[in-house]
Amino acid sequence: MEVRLPEPGDALTGVEMFAGLEPEVRQRVIAAAVPRTYRKGQLLFVENDPGESLIVLRRGAVAVFRTAPTGERAVLSVIRPPDVLGEVSLLDASTRSASAEAIEDCTALALSRPAFMELVHSNPRILDAVMRSLGGLIRRLTEQNADHVFLDLPGRVAKTLVRLAGESQAPMITIELNQSQLAEMAGGSRQSVNQAIGSFASRGWLRTEGRRIVVTDVAALRRRAGMNDR
Repeated sequence: MEVRLPEPGDALTGVEMFAGLEPEVRQRVIAAAVPRTYRKGQLLFVENDPGESLIVLRRGAVAVFRTAPTGERAVLSVIRPPDVLGEVSLLDASTRSASAEAIEDCTALALSRPAFMELVHSNPRILDAVMRSLGGLIRRLTEQNADHVFLDLPGRVAKTLVRLAGESQAPMITIELNQSQLAEMAGGSRQSVNQAIGSFASRGWLRTEGRRIVVTDVAALRRRAGMNDR
């Protein structure tokens, strides 16, 4: 008897935006996309650049941020596989609304705007996923605005660490993010964030190892951030 092995996942496996596509359509998307690699610290694109491509992240992590006229940066989100970025400027044919920097070595696929729009027009189901993606972005930005009103800085630092820890159930979670980047995400000075990290470390919630933060008590950080227990 012939045994059929399961088909291996393709480069779009897990990417919600393309989950509803037929296998042959997914293969056309992959064929139209251009492989990209980014070293840690490299910019993927800069605010006000032309919005020329949708980027599907396959490995690594990317920080999406805005820069103030003073040069200060505010990190809006950290993108990890299998998420995408750059969809906003593709939809309205405008320039990039934010910048993106690789905070880990990354591999990705870049899908040009013409190929993306052809895909949207020929596969209306993708519009649902695109709208969910935009809705998620709006919700994140709304929550960040609320955090700056209702949470003190240590609370925002705690919430940022919880988000970066993700869904991991490991007893210790290593976050590859230096304290300057953490300050940009939490919206505070590096000195103030260092004080919050030191306070959390003294309580046994985390420890620092050079440029890394090892979280040892996610539940305590969730409580400090005022987040509901799961």
